[in-house]
Amino acid sequence: MPWEFKKVEDARMELIEAYENGDAMTDLCRRYGISRKTGYKWLDRYRLSGVDGLKNLSKAPLNPFRIFDDNQINKALDLKYKHPDWGPKKVTARLSRDYPDLDWPSPTRLYEIFKDYHLINSRRLRRRVPATHPLGKVNQSNDVWSADFKGWYLLLNKEKFEPVTITDGHTRYLIRCQHVFLKTVDSIWPIFADAFKEYGLPNRIRTDNGPPFGCLGVGRMTMLSINLVKAGVVPEWINPGHPEENGRHERFHSTLQKAIANPPAKNLKEQITRMEAFQEQYNFERPHEALGMDTPGDHYYCSSRKWDGILRPPEYDTRNELVRKVCPSGCIWLKQEEFFIGQTLTGEYVGLRETDEGKYDVNYGPMYLGKLTLGQGFERPSLKRKKIVRRG
Repeated sequence: MPWEFKKVEDARMELIEAYENGDAMTDLCRRYGISRKTGYKWLDRYRLSGVDGLKNLSKAPLNPFRIFDDNQINKALDLKYKHPDWGPKKVTARLSRDYPDLDWPSPTRLYEIFKDYHLINSRRLRRRVPATHPLGKVNQSNDVWSADFKGWYLLLNKEKFEPVTITDGHTRYLIRCQHVFLKTVDSIWPIFADAFKEYGLPNRIRTDNGPPFGCLGVGRMTMLSINLVKAGVVPEWINPGHPEENGRHERFHSTLQKAIANPPAKNLKEQITRMEAFQEQYNFERPHEALGMDTPGDHYYCSSRKWDGILRPPEYDTRNELVRKVCPSGCIWLKQEEFFIGQTLTGEYVGLRETDEGKYDVNYGPMYLGKLTLGQGFERPSLKRKKIVRRG
């Protein structure tokens, strides 16, 4: 026999008729697979409105208490046009800050409005990967600064543009966003030096392992990281192949890309002007969700560790450490044995702390370089990635 299809209103009407003919409500509700409360609800609606009461009602509120006039909607649209990369949450937060006496639409409502005006581009959500080897803790301003290159792209006149960026890990404050022509120590160190003079010294600076920040040499040290140690800052590097360990800075680069390079400027001068305007807007106007919709400038404060511009060699505890100077060949001498450390540290002094008979930990200031064993040589930690063994 063919399947029998019924409208939901007809099924409800059958229940009402059966109930009025003497069937028990409990048995009817069990037969139709509904609760007794639902059965009595439809009975009450039928007695109040007749057959029309058995139809599904709209879920929209009968008397909406939040109605927004055109002036409010236009302000929201104007702000969205001014900052196309801002989402509904940031627009709502900024409007609430600028006009605290007005009642503004929720981010969900603004999303629907922006969608009607074709101002929303759906973003593919990516699975968040937590850092498996967390680095130093970030509890307050200047605990950790993050630095990296944005990645180059061509301007409309075919000039190459590549900014280097420095942000505060806790407040997301954009400390430096500056174009560089070469990715060398001579180009990057003056940017760090100016930042230290303006904002003071952070405790640590986190970067990836690419030059000039790091290398595959001893302790990952480069001339830039040596300068950082001499200035009083501890360099730290994410593990090779783990950009998620510097995820806050990587996410910032996505925001920077949308704001200043979509599309790129006509020439270098215009691009630098656009970048400087973005830095001001990012620090003091753009709400940040991780900061409770405050701006980075609301939370950031300068470091109490001021820098006088002098690079000083690290100091060692000569009571517990032996101090050796790295020769031009990259070697040090200990008890008439020569040990190769690395030519990057030529002319620098390293400290040797004995851990066992004939075994020493070698450090450059706060940086661990490796282990030295008399009669066997110097061994540095491996920087290779762990191999993933696939089963099946």
